[in-house]
Amino acid sequence: MAHAGGENEAPANTLYAFKRAVKLGANMLELDVQSTKDDQLVVIHNATVDQTTDGTGKVRDLTFEQVHKLDAAYNFIPGRHAVPGEPPESYPLRGVRTGDKEPPPGYQPSDFAIPKLADVLEAFPRTPINIEIKGTSDADIPSFLHNAKLLARLLKKTGRTDFIVTSFNDLAVAKFHLLAPDIPIAPGMAGLAAYFLLGVKPMHGTVALQIPVRYQGLEIATPEFIRRAHADGYAVHVWFSGTAPDDEATYNRIIDSCADGLMPAYPALLERILDERGIERPGRPGVDPCG
Repeated sequence: MAHAGGENEAPANTLYAFKRAVKLGANMLELDVQSTKDDQLVVIHNATVDQTTDGTGKVRDLTFEQVHKLDAAYNFIPGRHAVPGEPPESYPLRGVRTGDKEPPPGYQPSDFAIPKLADVLEAFPRTPINIEIKGTSDADIPSFLHNAKLLARLLKKTGRTDFIVTSFNDLAVAKFHLLAPDIPIAPGMAGLAAYFLLGVKPMHGTVALQIPVRYQGLEIATPEFIRRAHADGYAVHVWFSGTAPDDEATYNRIIDSCADGLMPAYPALLERILDERGIERPGRPGVDPCG
């Protein structure tokens, strides 16, 4: 489940990253959505465009046209995600979006823009997608609810149900589920905490628990927790960013913990590990590491 398309190998949340990850073998894409001033859902993690692009300002204060013109590979450094302020030669894909540099073979300048979610869905009609609802800040609950409403409206129009929708904000997940009850969901942080600590099952419609490797020093993605979730009928997907190293040892440890999905920042690395170990994936027979 390529996290933002694999943000340490390609500019996060771009069509270039998503296309590359699927070519590598990703079975599912993971992405984040914010909304623009003209209520278009766009694929970007942060509430502002400052970290990843050559622009500045809140996504919510910009129109889609303004957002889409930006260079989403402007601050991308391989192996380091988006890091502003380094020497220009550190950014191998800077300028592809604006036509100042040739795109890699098979790609085009628009693949390096901040895309509209609808365009990502159109580009991947048969690839399952995990969508995280973002907001302008953790305290701005109305922004989460607004984005949940826009997302429910858009996904219902597709007629697809091969999505999982989640958010750190459980109210956003609940709002989305109320409006689009046929689309699977995963709980936010409060729902996860209630399940992890108290055994309280999340809301109806939950198909997966999407957990960090560890949280505030506490190990979350343990074999014991994963066994309990499986016994209760939930898949377990593990994300790494900021909670554990995105490296070979960690990927192997989580595979051996019997997680159902991994969200790597290095999809090529994970694919190599899966190939070397001959591990089964959707549509590809192989070894079940958990018997």
